[in-house]
Amino acid sequence: MELYYRKEGEGPIVVIIHGLYGSSDNWINMGKRLAENHTVYMIDQRNHGRSPFASEHTFNAMRDDLAAFFKQQQIEKATILGHSMGGKTAMWFAADYPEKVEKLVIADIAPKDYLQLKDSSQYHLHRNILLALKELDFSRVKKRKQVDDLLSERIDDSRIRQFLLKSITKNKKTKQYEWRLNVDVLYESLDEIVGGVNRQWFDDRIPINTYPVIFIRGLKSNYIMDEDIPLIKEIYPDASIVDIPGAGHWLHAEKPEEFMEAVMRCC
Repeated sequence: MELYYRKEGEGPIVVIIHGLYGSSDNWINMGKRLAENHTVYMIDQRNHGRSPFASEHTFNAMRDDLAAFFKQQQIEKATILGHSMGGKTAMWFAADYPEKVEKLVIADIAPKDYLQLKDSSQYHLHRNILLALKELDFSRVKKRKQVDDLLSERIDDSRIRQFLLKSITKNKKTKQYEWRLNVDVLYESLDEIVGGVNRQWFDDRIPINTYPVIFIRGLKSNYIMDEDIPLIKEIYPDASIVDIPGAGHWLHAEKPEEFMEAVMRCC
């Protein structure tokens, strides 16, 4: 699979991998700032953005997509910045291709199975979001604002809705709005997305100390909790944890200056 990507700047290479529902579009501002001193690649993962849709959405497949991308672009080594699902892809890839990794920067995701949480809050959140996306009837939509109105019937958080609206496009042939997301496949793959990168998978790979690892977490998010730090340190003994007060899970959108400062310190 040939992934869609954006490229900016010159210098040491940084590859940015977006999370669920995201795309390279969400990282343009950060990419341009990093490009002042780096070559920055911002990719669209499979089933997102302008990259091809596929029936498979597993971390094995996304790791292989990234490996193929490195080969296509002749990238020998790079700092990899991954957010949420993209952070899991980055961890998965880095564990199997350590020689390709300069630094690993993980934004607001832990190497754990979120399906095992008592309330599985992340699973239920994303299941509700994907059901809302699946059930949205674009034949009723004449203006983008109507999508927000329809989503609000299922999704209370306006910040999440605004983020989702970035993945709407108008089909040039049908003139109808549609998602730049393979919603059906993402819904069917939700167990894998939420639980696929976990401690058990790392068993024969730890401890990992062949490249620096930095985790950046939003303190208003519940994706990396204090009780997750021992697990992170078990897998990555030398990992650093950087906190951003007031930021939730989409920390790069909610606290862009603070997040940028943290990334710049890492890169």
